[in-house]
Amino acid sequence: MNMADQIQEGSIHFPFPYTPYSIQKDFMAELYRVLEAGKIGIFESPTGTGKSLSLICGALSWLRDFEKKKRQEEARFLDRGIAPPNHLEEPPPHMSTSQGAPDTSKPTGEPDWIAQFVQKKEEKDMIDKLRDEQIRKKKREERLQQIRHNAHLKYAAKRMRQEEEEMEHLLHLSKEMLAAAGSGQPEEELGREEELVLAEYESDEEKKTVSGALEEDDEDLEEEHVTKIYYCSRTHSQLIQFVHEVQKSPFGKETRLISLGSRQNLCVNEEVKRLGSVHLINDRCLEMQKNKHEKKNKEEEKAKKRKTETRTSCPFYNYEQMQFLRDEVLMEVKDIEQLVALGKEAQACPYYGSRFAIPSAQLVVLPYQMLLHAATRHAAGIKLEGQVVIIDEAHNLIDSITSIHSAEVSGSQLCQAHSQLSQYMERYRKLLKAKNLMYIKQILYLLEKFVTVLGGNVKQNPNTQNLFQTGTELKTINDFLFQSQIDNINLFKVQRYFEKSMVSRKLFGFTKEYGGVSILPPSKERSKLAGFQHFLQSLKPGTGAAPSSPSGEDESRPPWLGSPLMQIESFLAALTTANQDGRIIVSRQGSLSQSSLRFLLLNPSVHFAQVVKECRAMIIAGGTMQPMADFREQLLECAGIGTERVVEFSCGHVIPPDNILPIVLCSGPSNQQLEFIYQKRELPQMMDEIGRILCNLCNVVPGGVVCFFPSYEYLYKVQAHWEQSGLLTRLAVKKKIFQEPNRANQVEQVLTEYSRCIKRCSQVKGVMTGALLLSVVGGKMSEGINFSDDLGRCVVMVGMPYPNIRSLELQEKMAYLDQTLPNSPGKSLIENLCMKAVNQSIGRAIRHQQDFASILLLDQRYSRPSILAKLPSWIRDQVEIKATFGPAFAALRKFHREKSDPS
Repeated sequence: MNMADQIQEGSIHFPFPYTPYSIQKDFMAELYRVLEAGKIGIFESPTGTGKSLSLICGALSWLRDFEKKKRQEEARFLDRGIAPPNHLEEPPPHMSTSQGAPDTSKPTGEPDWIAQFVQKKEEKDMIDKLRDEQIRKKKREERLQQIRHNAHLKYAAKRMRQEEEEMEHLLHLSKEMLAAAGSGQPEEELGREEELVLAEYESDEEKKTVSGALEEDDEDLEEEHVTKIYYCSRTHSQLIQFVHEVQKSPFGKETRLISLGSRQNLCVNEEVKRLGSVHLINDRCLEMQKNKHEKKNKEEEKAKKRKTETRTSCPFYNYEQMQFLRDEVLMEVKDIEQLVALGKEAQACPYYGSRFAIPSAQLVVLPYQMLLHAATRHAAGIKLEGQVVIIDEAHNLIDSITSIHSAEVSGSQLCQAHSQLSQYMERYRKLLKAKNLMYIKQILYLLEKFVTVLGGNVKQNPNTQNLFQTGTELKTINDFLFQSQIDNINLFKVQRYFEKSMVSRKLFGFTKEYGGVSILPPSKERSKLAGFQHFLQSLKPGTGAAPSSPSGEDESRPPWLGSPLMQIESFLAALTTANQDGRIIVSRQGSLSQSSLRFLLLNPSVHFAQVVKECRAMIIAGGTMQPMADFREQLLECAGIGTERVVEFSCGHVIPPDNILPIVLCSGPSNQQLEFIYQKRELPQMMDEIGRILCNLCNVVPGGVVCFFPSYEYLYKVQAHWEQSGLLTRLAVKKKIFQEPNRANQVEQVLTEYSRCIKRCSQVKGVMTGALLLSVVGGKMSEGINFSDDLGRCVVMVGMPYPNIRSLELQEKMAYLDQTLPNSPGKSLIENLCMKAVNQSIGRAIRHQQDFASILLLDQRYSRPSILAKLPSWIRDQVEIKATFGPAFAALRKFHREKSDPS
């Protein structure tokens, strides 16, 4: 009996922490089929249906069975002494023979005995390789068991590291005493300048020599990547929540899980974390690593030892301690916060220690950016060949890919980068190699041409340059290169120079005001950087020389900026995209500093295709994935994925059908037709009608009412109109009114007060029955916020939040889809974007099986069949279309009366 038949008959066992709902069983069974068949599944499971647990138990059940089958086949082949076909790594069923294992059939014209000899040798090599892998796996398991059962070994490496640190400290003190007689500062400064130049750009041969030496040390550490599942989500909190679900699941104790993250989240070096900006943290970390490697090499070269005395290395970047951390993490499931705590305890770097654990891990949890960005993926040591990828919370996957691979540079950044690089070149002109000098001149030329395209002069202050020509232009990549007169420069080679020389990071200390290179101790570097940041801030329009007053708000603090050349590097990399896959937006504003060049990615599938083609199978999951056409067309079809490999699955909700009442309302209490098109929605009678509807709702709906508006601007206009007409006062009699805040750091406070008000009203029966929250579609409260139970007994959607059709980016995206795909999908893009935002907002209410809520869609356009089809099935199946307000109000009053008082 094959696996598909077993799933069909229900003989596959899915461990679960409780008796699963029927929809969860269906979800796990379909997930299993997709992974077994090596397909791509688009899964929709509403929030409150246990999606995370279903993903965990379904995927890890498949992995359990896959590993068991593989072990059995390996044992059988080794006992018989026959090599397994394709080393037991079965190509996914979607791959043809030509795509899978190479054809080992006998070449034409060769004698049989040669073919047999070659075949036997290949079989012997495969068996030897298989045995070596099993030996390595056995050693790894024995090591983990030893740590698990021998507590006294747990801190052995830590004690060893502490002894080494004490010895290094004593040696350092003795060196300082010997050096006290003479001044080493000039020599140190010279050494620092030499490093900035001589280590700048290595040839391929030099690079191979260096990397070869490192590989010799790490040769014993190389491990085969076991079959694993890569799970990624958007935010840090979502990843932590997923790991907690794994810990609670039946697989919590036996799964080897590792959480990956950025340095900003995983760094345990307080000196580095204090820098704040992710760019500065990355730069400082890499610099301290380099110091560590150089320190080891130069201890053998006593002639240069004084040069490294003032250079700081990271005490947490220690190989033995990171290996210890790796084993500890693989032994027990830990989230990012627990990983950081363990890193502090073990005096080991969690950022690099977690990467060491990737080969042996069965489940790798990581953020979107690490998986979807090729350079970041390769730097982290992530190998997707033959692995499973699960992308959760994928409703905005297309936007995330587009954002990750887009780039923008302002006129002020271009001028700053030109100034820095010019000073660098002048200072080290005599020391630079001819090749380095050539590339630096090319970059300077590129910067000058970019500023010229914007209509400015690179040698003048960008803040004082007023542009004669203003407006926004959209160009193809080729047209932009020709207009900029840089089509004769090989941007691929320039990009390679950026990557190898790391020149963007080396120029951080070069400014007109603060010349020279920072060779100050870490405690003084921060004040130096603060001055540099203030200088960059002063170049922005409207910013004076006086520092702003300190504020407790995080958003009021000026951001810590990295080198502007880093932004230039990203923009130049974007210019190497194929001409048809992107566009350049040239935005000329009043001054050069306000103007910008922006790269817009039109084809996100060009980056997504790399992930899809490498992995064995993929699950794209979310709570609200409708409409699914965008994922099929923009990501999969454009990537060349056939429809036969794509599976769509949408399950219902766990709530009873009568626990939800979705109504499409076509007219209001005064028979005003509800159609909030741009030309009508600001009419006084339309804004009055919204107020009347809400007043009636607040009389019959207990607890909280959440009302979503299409934009902040419209919300403010409606609220101002209500205040003037007195409607706001009438609303406040029954519900206390809250409004979505402008700043993200105020959201928690507003939600807390909103929740307290509803709880207080439910306890103290009075005239006021709850609260009304005025929010915005796509805002801070339309996603990731749970309005469960009394927090959201009714969700109101005012109008349809269509994107701005006049947007150049949107128009170009529509034209691109029409040119690339059949059936002109560009026309439906606007509607899909609108309904995706609507579905995210109205899905905030129902969060568990006993929850209930009503949903009111205020616009007659929702009654169109094409619009209704794009609602989630669990809402669409219960929708009632009401032409007038009377029947709708009666249905709402009956629904809430029955649900609030079941007796």
